[in-house]
Amino acid sequence: MVIGVVYLNRWLKGASSPNKIVMSGFRTCGSSKLGTSVIGGEYDARDEQSASLSPDIKECLASSVQCTPEIEKKYVHRVYDAIAPHFSSTRFAKWPKVATFLNSLAPGSLVLDAGCGNGKYLGFTPDSFFIGCDISAPLVGICADRGHEVVVADAVNLPYRTGYGDAAISIAVLHHLSTEIRRKKAIDELVRVVKCGGLVLITVWAVEQEDKTLLNKWTPLTDKYVDEWIGPGSPRTRSSSPFAVSSPSSSTLESIPEAEENGSKEKLNKFRDSSSVMEGSENGQVASEAKDHFMDFEAGEKSESHQEYFVPWHLPYHRAEVSGASVGAVANGLAKKDDKKGAIVYNRYYHVFSQGELERLVSGMKNAVVVDRFYDKSNWCIILRRT
Repeated sequence: MVIGVVYLNRWLKGASSPNKIVMSGFRTCGSSKLGTSVIGGEYDARDEQSASLSPDIKECLASSVQCTPEIEKKYVHRVYDAIAPHFSSTRFAKWPKVATFLNSLAPGSLVLDAGCGNGKYLGFTPDSFFIGCDISAPLVGICADRGHEVVVADAVNLPYRTGYGDAAISIAVLHHLSTEIRRKKAIDELVRVVKCGGLVLITVWAVEQEDKTLLNKWTPLTDKYVDEWIGPGSPRTRSSSPFAVSSPSSSTLESIPEAEENGSKEKLNKFRDSSSVMEGSENGQVASEAKDHFMDFEAGEKSESHQEYFVPWHLPYHRAEVSGASVGAVANGLAKKDDKKGAIVYNRYYHVFSQGELERLVSGMKNAVVVDRFYDKSNWCIILRRT
């Protein structure tokens, strides 16, 4: 492995005091040597939006990865690192609503993809330039191997200069952030990094699922678990009746469908009329054991009033990565074996959004306006324009 340091003043935040990029194996991606990289720079308090933040928030954001809540570290970051190859193999179809948004941008636009995953939207339009980032180094490595401009970075502390991009997208990312302040900060960052007049598209999973039975097949977090892992900083809606204490059963988790790729590059003229597909594609079975020394949740009556869930990912035994990280994951309680399904089962944390929640998060922003908002295939979506 080759370790080196380069300076990318071209697009990094705080160019007068350039951030260091720690490289894990140099590889050329486009015009920059990016590869699997980690942002090592400090949060820049001189950024235009930082003045209004309290000192404790600034201190936290100065090392945002270290300040990440444990529930995100364990049930988002570590899980996606472990399942990256398998996850990537299921992510190929482009959601038509996102395609329409990207196709609507002017030729030559610079698009910043925050939470790019395996990079399926990077390079989507050949006449635009894309830079992606994700918190998962294995997923970023997959993007780099495909020749994309990518960097490992935290969604609440994007590495780009203020006003650098023409547009930004955040597709199925915010629902993995466990506190309201982190979700707000992630939106602030998306707006910060685009130019005046630039557009931001955000999509999140909705609690108002079209398939009403789906929520009953996810595992809700109890108040006790949420308070322990997430804390009081994130207002949560709860049903009037407490969870009924019962042993969780092994029930099938229906997939959230992802459309098969049809290969069409045809432009869609009307954003509202385009067909759409829910982001995500997994099938599984909730593990029969629902409690260990890290986890304390109970299965009971579930409804749309609950917003904090564990959604399982089933990693088949035959996948190569099972022999590596997953063995340790089972040993330390991060994952469980399901011999009936022939898979290692990981739980991923989700905060599913209620109607109007995205609008409420952006309602106090003075530098952005809502251009469009819509519900589509169990997603809440919003488009912002920086003012």
